[in-house]
Amino acid sequence: MSMIKFLRSSTHNALRPSLGWYRHAASRPRYDYDLVVLGGGSAGLACAKEAAGCGARVLCFDYVKPTPVGTKWGIGGTCVNVGCIPKKLMHQASLLGEAVHEAVAYGWNVDDQNLRPDWRKLVRSVQNHIKSVNWVTRVDLRDKKVEYVNSMCSFRDSHTIEYVAMPGAETRQVTSEYVVVAVGGRPRYPDIPGAVELGITSDDIFSYEREPGRTLVVGAGYVGLECACFLKGLGYEPTVMVRSIVLRGFDRQMSELLAAMMTERGIPFLGTTIPKAVERQADGRLLVRYHNTTTQKDGSDVFDTVLWAIGRKGLIEDLNLEAAGVKTHDDKIVVDGAEATSVPHIFAVGDIIYGRPELTPVAILSGRLLARRLFAGSTQLMDYADVATTVFTPLEYSCVGMSEETAIELRGADNIEVFHGYYKPTEFFIPQKSVRHCYLKAVAEVSGDQKILGLHYIGPVAGEVIQGFAAALKSGLTVKTLLNTVGIHPTTAEEFTRLSITKRSGRDPTPASCCS
Repeated sequence: MSMIKFLRSSTHNALRPSLGWYRHAASRPRYDYDLVVLGGGSAGLACAKEAAGCGARVLCFDYVKPTPVGTKWGIGGTCVNVGCIPKKLMHQASLLGEAVHEAVAYGWNVDDQNLRPDWRKLVRSVQNHIKSVNWVTRVDLRDKKVEYVNSMCSFRDSHTIEYVAMPGAETRQVTSEYVVVAVGGRPRYPDIPGAVELGITSDDIFSYEREPGRTLVVGAGYVGLECACFLKGLGYEPTVMVRSIVLRGFDRQMSELLAAMMTERGIPFLGTTIPKAVERQADGRLLVRYHNTTTQKDGSDVFDTVLWAIGRKGLIEDLNLEAAGVKTHDDKIVVDGAEATSVPHIFAVGDIIYGRPELTPVAILSGRLLARRLFAGSTQLMDYADVATTVFTPLEYSCVGMSEETAIELRGADNIEVFHGYYKPTEFFIPQKSVRHCYLKAVAEVSGDQKILGLHYIGPVAGEVIQGFAAALKSGLTVKTLLNTVGIHPTTAEEFTRLSITKRSGRDPTPASCCS
């Protein structure tokens, strides 16, 4: 069967099952459960709770394998435990350190000299919050009548899941009409000597007991850049090793601006460089050997911590997907437009699926919509287009829609107009903070009312700014509407309503005044 036929047939099948569920729900159940969810992260929990709210009998499995250095955590998945939440808290901690210096310029009588964070106290505070969320999640599952089992599990066949409730116990089996795979992913390690034994990842840094010190962050995706920036803001010395380009998949101009901002703040980059080995020295520090692929020269340096941020892999190896007949692509599961796998009653949502954005809000919404289609008669599919996202660096970068490169590639350079401008946040003036990299742009069609295809913003609280514009963009926002919108003054978000200079014009996009 061709891929197109598979997608058509499986999407059709995926939109029908609610009728079948209603027919058997009132009679004697054929299976132990209506839905078994594998994975207790954002996608799995959202799907499980929504399905239970529709009256389905739901069982959720979740299990976390400890990292090589022994880090483990509770229910809630990557976002709650080792992703979005602790990352945002560390980001906030680093911004507060910067704000103390700004407070002096604003007249506050505070001593901003020799500021040092208490790393252990920060980690303890972050972990206490995470544990409170773990507890609330367990209570929420109980209240919503979702059964929860903390155990590794795998397929025996397409309707049967087997697991061991505790070490040494006998293998148990449960059956379910539908199964949703939402096991997510974990960070990759490079295949070099010392990588696993001596390095850590984002799975470890938020609970790391000792101060990171001089840290080599290997990888220049958003995880690597965010970690490097909050470490710098907390007073440590990060260096970022880049294999090729920063923020692959994001707008090139904005990515390079972000890297320039980091460089200005004292974060060095090792460009076009790959690690070759990590060795522990007699003093306990780590010697990293590396190779520059441009100059073809080898080098080395000593660090206190090496943090791998080279991407993530899907956790499919323990699921025995072959027994269920589920097709995969590398370490991800192939699904159609309705999240159905090659087996019509088995679905996948979240980071485990191939070719979809790996973002928590995407996982949550897709999980909920799937549950409604299965158990509430809904036909609404997840829309994966124009999903907004933010990179939480000191000046944040947020975007929604197409990059400038993608728009040109799909529509042609002659059919694209880019409105852009630098701006000066009012709150930056008194502490004399750099405004060199405060920049935004709108990528639009050149004709008609000029429908906006992408919005990009580097500056303070970028996520808060772009979230509202994301709804406007999905609703068909045009340049005409944007420029006819009265801004809120003085804010940085209003700069989008002031975009009047195009790249094509060649005019200087630097503003002369904030109020005219």
